[in-house]
Amino acid sequence: MLTDSIIEDRIHSIDILRGFDMLMIVLADQFFSKLHQGAGFDFTAALAQQFSHPEWLGFRFYDIIMPLFLFVVGAVIPFSMSKYTQNSDNRKSLYLKLLRRFFLLFLLGWIVQGNLLELDISKFKIFSNTLQAIAVGYVFTTIAYVYLKPNHRHLLFVGCLSTYALLLVLPVIPETGRSTLSPNTNFALYVDHLVFGSFDDGTQYTWFLSGLGFTATTLSGLFAGVLIKNQKDKSKVVKTLLIYGAIALSLGLLGNTFHPVVKKIWSSTFVLVSSGICYFLMAIFYWAIDVKKQFKWAFFPKVIGMNAITAYVITHVLPFPKIAGFILFGLAPYTGNYYGLITVIGGFGLLYLLLWYMYKNKTFIKV
Repeated sequence: MLTDSIIEDRIHSIDILRGFDMLMIVLADQFFSKLHQGAGFDFTAALAQQFSHPEWLGFRFYDIIMPLFLFVVGAVIPFSMSKYTQNSDNRKSLYLKLLRRFFLLFLLGWIVQGNLLELDISKFKIFSNTLQAIAVGYVFTTIAYVYLKPNHRHLLFVGCLSTYALLLVLPVIPETGRSTLSPNTNFALYVDHLVFGSFDDGTQYTWFLSGLGFTATTLSGLFAGVLIKNQKDKSKVVKTLLIYGAIALSLGLLGNTFHPVVKKIWSSTFVLVSSGICYFLMAIFYWAIDVKKQFKWAFFPKVIGMNAITAYVITHVLPFPKIAGFILFGLAPYTGNYYGLITVIGGFGLLYLLLWYMYKNKTFIKV
């Protein structure tokens, strides 16, 4: 990993949207779960449910977190990779950069959820984490940006979705029958078991063939990034993002009638629905930050967004709520069922203090 200085001409809304996404990752699910544990109201139950994943079918607000992460990665590519489209002499350094980032993201994924730190090969999981999904989407989307014309990138997006959709319904699985979009009878899960063997993550989530979906989601972000970079009329950017969002969401909801939205296998309709929401969020943040220049409220998420990978990894490695509990344990007798919520907030406060210190010292860890 590298420590870089802040880029002055960056698109602030992208950093802040990334921070918003990371805020949901490191805080929201625990916050609303513990809030309901303390309050026990129907309203808090509904909130807690929205910040958890559905068992299989359907879409909840919390499901937007991982797609938004990939979407933002795609949106940054036109700004960070444009030099490689202009000068073919840089291609060797491009390949080295892609390989390095791919490896580092997979390594961090193994640390976070692949059980690498247990040093027990029987517990090791090859592919089981958001960072590894980002690695796949990032590599293929970057290659598409550098080598393909805009129309061909759109064809690649359609190709990824249509190919994956067909792979989920056409193949016949040995001893099972034709693939369906069901938990244990889908071709994507069968391929994972076949490819990863004993190193499969053992869940209903799929990864290998879902790489087509990860790439499509990252391409969605790329389309937004290209639009923001090339279109100088900012009001047109907002309108176009909203149109993209409406089209993607409508197609996803329409497709859901015959090809269900399923996050765990990253179905093509899930890509469309989640990408549609990502476009809407990008439009809102771009309008508020880069058009209306509303920066004051945005400082809080920006601190997180500027060191998103650091925040993600460290919260999976260090139990911040437990650490906060060592400091706040005296409040337990007075806060009752809300003590869990207090430690979650305290743990986030410790994390934010670290990220704020890094931000103030212009220490930005990039992969």
